[in-house]
Amino acid sequence: MKQTIYIGADHAGWELKEALEDYLKEKEYRVVDMGNENLVNGDDYPDFGYAVAKRVATDENAHGIVICGNAQGICIVANKVKGIRAATGFNKEVASSARTDDNSNILCLPGRHLEVKEAKQIVDAWLNTEFSGEERHKRRLQRVHEIENQEFGL
Repeated sequence: MKQTIYIGADHAGWELKEALEDYLKEKEYRVVDMGNENLVNGDDYPDFGYAVAKRVATDENAHGIVICGNAQGICIVANKVKGIRAATGFNKEVASSARTDDNSNILCLPGRHLEVKEAKQIVDAWLNTEFSGEERHKRRLQRVHEIENQEFGL
C-alpha cells in the first residue's frame, strides 16, 4: 500500500471528493475521509480543511487533499495549521510546481471549476512530483518555518 492521503471537502467539493477517494483507492493509496461523509448543503469548509491539516501535520509521511468551491477558503484554513504548506492546484503544472518548489503537503482543489478527469490528472501530477531539494527552495522554506515560529525578523 502507498502512502496515506487525508481528504476532505464541503458541499461544493463533495462530489469531486467522492470520485477522487475512489480513484486513489484504486491506485492503492490509503485514503482517510475526513468529511463530510454525506452531502450537506451549507456545511462549512473550515471544518474539513482544518481536520485534514491537523492530520497531515502530525503524519509526516501523509499528504492531504481538500476541496471547496474555489479552493481558496479551504486553502487559507489549512495553512493556519503549523507545518502545513497547502497550495491551490488548478492545473497540472501549478500542482507540480507546488511540490517541486514549495514541497506542499496539501493540495487544494476548486470543486466548482474542475471536471473529475481533470482533477485526477492534477492529483496524479501532484502526487508523482517530488520536492526538488534545490538550495534556494530549501532556504525559502526555512524562512517560512522561521516566520511560522515568529523567529524571522523583517
